Amino acid sequence: MGTLSVPTLLLHLLFIMRRTCALQDSIRQVNTEFARTLYQKLTEGEEYRNIVISPVGVTVALELLQLGAKGNTFTQLENALGYTVNDSQVQHVLRSMYGDLTNSTHTPAVQLACGLFVDSSIQLSPRFSEDTTVWLNGSLQRVNFSNPNETAALINKWVGTKSRGEMKDFMSRPTASPSLTQIAVISSMYFKSTWQNPFSLSETQHLPFTKADGSVIKVPMMYQILAVNYGQIKTGGNQRFIVIELGYLEHAVSMLIIIPSERKKPISSVEPHITAHTLSTWTNIMRRMKIEVFLPKFKVQNTFNLKTVLTTLGITDLFSPTKADFSGISEQEKLFVSEAIQEAKIEVTEDGTEAAAATAMVLLKRSRALAFKADRPFFFLLRQANTGRIIFMGRVMDPLE
Repeated sequence: MGTLSVPTLLLHLLFIMRRTCALQDSIRQVNTEFARTLYQKLTEGEEYRNIVISPVGVTVALELLQLGAKGNTFTQLENALGYTVNDSQVQHVLRSMYGDLTNSTHTPAVQLACGLFVDSSIQLSPRFSEDTTVWLNGSLQRVNFSNPNETAALINKWVGTKSRGEMKDFMSRPTASPSLTQIAVISSMYFKSTWQNPFSLSETQHLPFTKADGSVIKVPMMYQILAVNYGQIKTGGNQRFIVIELGYLEHAVSMLIIIPSERKKPISSVEPHITAHTLSTWTNIMRRMKIEVFLPKFKVQNTFNLKTVLTTLGITDLFSPTKADFSGISEQEKLFVSEAIQEAKIEVTEDGTEAAAATAMVLLKRSRALAFKADRPFFFLLRQANTGRIIFMGRVMDPLE
């Protein structure tokens, strides 16, 4: 076989790079649509509650299961995700995306972990065991589901270790019958912010925040004047929103904060517009501007049983004792998933750490700069800067909740 000439080799490499970029963009789009649908399903009937979910935490769990799924179980996972992890090029793109996200040199502390807890009586396929241990931040744990208290303790210890002690008592005990439990999928995601431009503790004051029901509370409101990406958005349906983007150190992650322009418009008017297309459009519309930013300190933590919501997304077979096909995990056992749980937590403070002491109240500086005031319910999402992939998304209805 002849050696490729330099121009031919460069063209070949350029083709590979373009295909990789196109594939990465395609994965980002399907991930965003999956995130949107997941968010809509999880927030149904929760109009007044603070919410945070980690779509990437759910997709990594489904990708892990896809490694051992066969038949219609595999097809349902492929349809929901929009891709197959058995494709080597998809694997390459995903490894790159997750690697950038959890790189320990980045200042934002992103802790993503996905654990597959399998009953110790199950004989696993050597291939699956190997794939699991090298897949992203996956972890294969053998447990004894016949002892639910012991299993819950092991899962809590695992989650605590992966979250650096930030998540405790993740699971009181498995919810399914111990005699039926064979596999539990646990996805844990934690993020603690470190701003590119920290807010000054001395500028934080207790200011009014108007809740969805019209009541007004006083909340710790951070403040600073800085240059941010800012946009006033008008949709085809004449909806108007204000969007700002705040960056974190090393520019690895950024936070978008969105509020309706009209104070009386509910935050629910924003949420249906969160699509891959609109996010791309809004990002292009935004301009760098120096503005006043008023943002409440907040901490949101949610735990979701994903079983119900994934079923509504067409992922049904893997939860069925009679239909699930995980012969790629074990050929000797008829396996199905009995638990699928995610816990997500986000904490936003002045500089990324909890304030150790109270500071004196001071008057805010007056400025002619444009002001962005998150003094009413707002929607937020954290995105990976280089891919646009959504790490967290949620809303704050009450910063004191």
